[in-house]
Amino acid sequence: MDCLVVGGGLIGLLCARELAREGARVQVVDKGIVGREASWAGGGILSPLYPWRYPAPVNALVRWSQQRYAAFLRQLEEETGVDPQWERSGLLILDTNERERALTWGSENGVSVQRLDAGALRRCEPALDPCWLEGLWLPEVAQLRNPRLLKALKSSLIRDEVEITEQTQVIRFIKEGDRVTGVVTASEQELLADRVILAAGAWSGGLLPCLKHRVGPVQGQMIAFKAVGGLLTRIVLNQGCYVIPRRDGLVLAGSTLEYRGFDKKTTEEGRKRLQLEAQRMVPALAEYSVEYHWAGLRPGSPEGIPIIGEHPELQNLFVNVGHFRNGVVTALASARLLTDLITGQRPIVIPDPYAILE
Repeated sequence: MDCLVVGGGLIGLLCARELAREGARVQVVDKGIVGREASWAGGGILSPLYPWRYPAPVNALVRWSQQRYAAFLRQLEEETGVDPQWERSGLLILDTNERERALTWGSENGVSVQRLDAGALRRCEPALDPCWLEGLWLPEVAQLRNPRLLKALKSSLIRDEVEITEQTQVIRFIKEGDRVTGVVTASEQELLADRVILAAGAWSGGLLPCLKHRVGPVQGQMIAFKAVGGLLTRIVLNQGCYVIPRRDGLVLAGSTLEYRGFDKKTTEEGRKRLQLEAQRMVPALAEYSVEYHWAGLRPGSPEGIPIIGEHPELQNLFVNVGHFRNGVVTALASARLLTDLITGQRPIVIPDPYAILE
C-alpha cells in the first residue's frame, strides 16, 4: 500500500480522497465505523464561531476551505447522489461586546461583518426574542449536514477503490530504525505502507506520545428540536451557544465544552442548559420537543491550531490532527496541505505554523 490513513473521520477520509486522486493506493483503517466520532457529532457550521479570536494559521485554512466547499460538495453529490445540504444561512451573533474587534477583523480580512440594530435584527431573523437589541451579521457563512457529507465521502472513496477497514484498532507503529513502515492492530495484524498518516483525532496521542500534551478530548453535547421548516432561517450564536436550522425542520442547539477525558455520556444538565439557551434566543422552540441528544469528542489543541506535516524524526509518518472546534471548516485545506507535503507539490499555505514540535 502506498498510503495508510489511521483514522476515518472527515480529515482522514479527505486525506485519503486527495491522495487517491494523486494516483496513490490508499487504505483507511478506523477503530470503529468511519465518520462516526467528532466529524459526525458537530453542527457543520463552515466558520469558526468567533473568527476574529483565532490566530492567522487557523483562519488561513478556514478561508481556503470556505472558498471551495460549495463546488466540492456539488461534485461529491454528482458522484454519489448524496446531497450534503450546503446552505448559506449566514451567522447572526447576539453578544456584541467584541463589536469593534469583529468589524476591524472583517475589514482587514475582506470578510463581511455587519452591525445590526434592533430593527435590522428582526428583519434578518424574525424568530428572535425581541429582547435582543443589536447583533453582528456574517452573511457569507454557510453550513452543511455532517452525516450526509460523511456518507457521500465514504461512497466516493469506495468508487475510487480506497480500501476502508473498519472496527480495527491500531495499537502501535511498525518501525525500522527511524522509518515507519506500517502499523500493528489489536488483533496483531500488520498493515504495511510506504507512508502512514495519523488522523485519529482525540485518540492520536495514544499512538504518538509527543501529541499527548497537544491533542486531547474535549466533549461537546448537542440537542436537536423537531420543529417545522422555516421556523428559523439563520444560524444564531450567543455566548458560545448556537442554533442551526436544517431544511427538514430540525433545529440543532450546541454545544457544551467539557474536559472529561474520553467520556462521551450525555448529561441531563447539558441537555437543560442547551435547551434553555436555545429558547432564550428563539422562544418558539419551547413549543417543540427535543428529539435527539448526543455528544462527541473534539480533538482539542492549543489555540485550535492543527498539527499538519511530517514527523521530524520518524520518516514516512505524517500527522493531521488537533483541529478542535473547526475540523469541518478547515478540513478541505488541511487535507490538501498534507497531500501537498506528501507529494512534494507547492503547499497551499505556508506549512510552518502547523509543524510537529517535539
